[in-house]
Formats: sequence, C-alpha cells, structure tokens
Amino acid sequence: MNAKKTVIAVEDDPFLRLIGVILDPATPAERIAAFSDFFAHDLPDFDGWLRNLRARLKRLHPATVHIVEDAAQWPEALAQADIAVAESLPVGAAELAAAPRLRVVQKFGTIAAGIDAAACATRGVKVRTLRRRANIACAEHALMLMLALARRLPETANRISIPQLQAAGFHPRTYDRRHTANSNWARIPILSLLHGATLGIAGMGEIGRELAQRAAAFGMNILYYQRRPLPADAESALHLHASQLHYADFDTLLEASDWVVICLPGNDSTRGLFEARRLNTMKPGARLINISRAEIVDRAALINALRSGRLGGFALDPLYEAPGRDDDELLQFRNVLITPHLAAQPRFNALHDFTDLLLGLEEALA
Repeated sequence: MNAKKTVIAVEDDPFLRLIGVILDPATPAERIAAFSDFFAHDLPDFDGWLRNLRARLKRLHPATVHIVEDAAQWPEALAQADIAVAESLPVGAAELAAAPRLRVVQKFGTIAAGIDAAACATRGVKVRTLRRRANIACAEHALMLMLALARRLPETANRISIPQLQAAGFHPRTYDRRHTANSNWARIPILSLLHGATLGIAGMGEIGRELAQRAAAFGMNILYYQRRPLPADAESALHLHASQLHYADFDTLLEASDWVVICLPGNDSTRGLFEARRLNTMKPGARLINISRAEIVDRAALINALRSGRLGGFALDPLYEAPGRDDDELLQFRNVLITPHLAAQPRFNALHDFTDLLLGLEEALA
C-alpha cells in the first residue's frame, strides 16, 4: 500500500470514472454498484475482479482520484496531481506550469494531439497512450454491418427452406445439376463484394483509422473526410498502400463512395449533418453505416431516402432512442440493419483496457 496516496486527475467520461471505482476508497458505493451492474452480463464477479486488480497495483492503490467535469476545473485538479488522464482536455505548457507534481500523462486513446509531447519531455513528464479495444470493436462492428448488407443477411439469415425463402419474397429453384453448379439456388439477387468497392469514412479519428486498416485488407479503396487531412506521419502509421487511401472533401466523398461509414463524434456541430441534401449527394444505391450517434443522420430525411430507393441500405448502432420500439418505421425496410448499441462490446474490452492502462501507470511510477 502507498505510504502517500497518488493523486490522479481524470477527465470525466463514463468509462474513465472506472479509475475512481478501482483506486479511490472514497468512491460512493452507489457508483461502485452501478459499475457492477454495468459489467454483470459479462463479468458476474465484479468485486473479485476489483480485488485481483487492486492487488497488482502496489503503488497506485489506494489513490485519490479527482474526476474533472470540464476544462475550467482542469488546472485546479492538475495542481495537486501526480498523474493526469485525459481524453480531450489539453496538457500543454500552461497546464504543465500549473502542475508541479505531475509525473505521467495518460491519453485515453492513441491520438495525443492535445498533449504537448515536447513540453512534457522537457519537464520529464512521461506520456502514455492506449489503443482502446472498444475502438477496434467498433471498426469490426462496422465491417460486420457492411458485410451483412452486402450479402443481404437481414433478409436471408436462417431462411433455408423453399417456403421460408418464398415468404421473404425470393424465388428459389434448384439448377440443372447435370450442367451447372447449384450455388445460390435461393436465387438471391444484388449481392455484392467489399473488394474493389470504395469506402468513404466520415471522421478519421481512432475508430476511422481502425476501420481503414481493416477495409484495406478487404481490398477496398478508401476515401476519408475530416476538417483537415491527416499529417503525413499519421497516414504512414496506417501502413496502407498510397493508392488505397485518399483525402476528399465531403461532397466528393459522398458522390464517389459505394459505402459511407460515419465515425464522427456526436455534438452540436454534427447533429443532423447527414440531411436531405447530403443524402441526395450520395451515389445512388450506396449504403450508409452509422456507428457514431444516431442524431448525426436526420431521421426523416433518412426514411425518405430509403423509401425512394436512392439509398441502397442503412445500418445503425446505437439507436435513435434506447430502448427502441417494435413499431420503429426503420424496421419496415428490408435493407436496414439495426443493432442495440453493441458496437464496442464485449465489456471485457473496457476491463482489459483499464487493466492495461493502470498497470502501465504503475510501471511508469516505478
């Protein structure tokens, strides 16, 4: 156990609050119970997990954890902090000047744009990053949704008999096996490949970059849009062939892409970003995948684009409202696939991430 408690300033985030649950004995019992419930379906023994992890954190546990709600509170929290854990809050020269005890800055992710690495190095402050499994899972989920729409799984999965397929509106009939093979005897039309198709990624943050690497492995051509192109070193870090990855302005991306995946943060600037004009700018028949916040796509405009047939398919995670409704109009479309906020799962993604994060901080304090 620490002779003197480590003080940690943590940017407020629903997942980062777990640091206080693990390390700070002053954390309210109500919060601990809420996290126990949050993890219960994947980890029934949350208390046992806490005990085991705490036993490995000889320097960190117990600690004083200050959850910082906004940028205005950040300098005050840093003033006493040995460690800062940030997702979007900055750590630059001004913040370092206000943090005489600071020894380690932990970025909750891999893109440390808000952290002045040179200033930290000058002060002898270590900078750590974390490749989050949840971001990897979201990229995998996006690809799963794409593959499911490409192969029409919402319409065909578990329909293997003639009556089932006919009830779904198909016209199954076996082929003359004396002359041909019998593949796709169900006669499902308009199946497609990802290979050779163009993927447009709206938002090239951590999830967008994870998606780009996986889509490239499928042989897709990748366009991406954000306010500024990636720096050359960030593009190089993706290890993609130069011919596979290109920056495009927003309208060009929409016009040229067979698939568009939204990887943008949900905020006032992105709410309703995909409205009628932008949906109409998309290539006819293109499919739209939203793994960010539902409100980024205007719901009424989306339904109109699906109803008109201009949009070739749509997939969504998370929902416009949770829980959803049985009578949600989106469920009436055969080319729509919606999952109930599963993209970042399983919960062990977060549990393993925080194990790695805290063991890394433990090592950094050695």
